[in-house]
Amino acid sequence: MRRAQDDAGFVAIAFAGLVLVLLSAAVVLSALGAVAVARHRAAAAADLAALAGATHVLEGTACSAAGGVARAQGATLESCSVEDQDVQVTVTVRPAGRLGELGIARARARAGPSSGTAGSAGTS
Repeated sequence: MRRAQDDAGFVAIAFAGLVLVLLSAAVVLSALGAVAVARHRAAAAADLAALAGATHVLEGTACSAAGGVARAQGATLESCSVEDQDVQVTVTVRPAGRLGELGIARARARAGPSSGTAGSAGTS
């Protein structure tokens, strides 16, 4: 049997197309992974910054303490406010690589004393 002339090289072209599709999928998945990591880093930095700020509320240095912790976590403190003894912070983290040019990950957190009273479940 003899192969038709127009089938020659089809496997090579099909393989190249498959490799291109797989590489494109890998690029998209790695970009989504980098965005997820940036979001988690922002959330962790916001939580830690709010806790640090709540620790220093009575000293009056809540926002400076929150800013220092945010910087140590590789984040930027976007806003900080103290209301009563609650500290509310917003931090941003820029994703690594070229994705950082496209946008930032932002997270908010609040820390302060619990609203319940300790030992309020009385016994009779």
